[in-house]
Amino acid sequence: MAHLLHQLEHRVGRLYREPLSTFEWPAPEAAPAAWLPVVDIFEEPDAVRLVAEVPGVHPEDVNISVERNVLTIRGTKEQVVDEKVDRIFRSERTYGDFERSFTLSASMDASRIKASYNLGVLTITLPKAETAKPFLIKVDLTPETAQLKA
Repeated sequence: MAHLLHQLEHRVGRLYREPLSTFEWPAPEAAPAAWLPVVDIFEEPDAVRLVAEVPGVHPEDVNISVERNVLTIRGTKEQVVDEKVDRIFRSERTYGDFERSFTLSASMDASRIKASYNLGVLTITLPKAETAKPFLIKVDLTPETAQLKA
């Protein structure tokens, strides 16, 4: 039991440390996917970029949605078998439905999310909200400060 509590504490802590994370504990509520695309997530000064490998998936078969600060990527990879094939000796490639979900942090501007697809790679750009971008604050001289310099 202590191990499960530690695991939960670790995952909840990750939600606050990482701007975009997956939270799948104890189990996703949706039906299990046939396969999961691998994903890299990069933080840039103005955005977070999520890059997913979805080889063989047509862009029109991908659905990206945001609901309650959860970004979800769903899609289907269809198996195409030539009509001339009598039987398949080996089938190692993955086919069927896939789904990945990521919790967005408050620092993301969900209304400006963009997605692009090229050569089996899906790139989702999640711009940071203006309030989340770092900026410098100029210190103005007040009359009292000016007197200290004299």
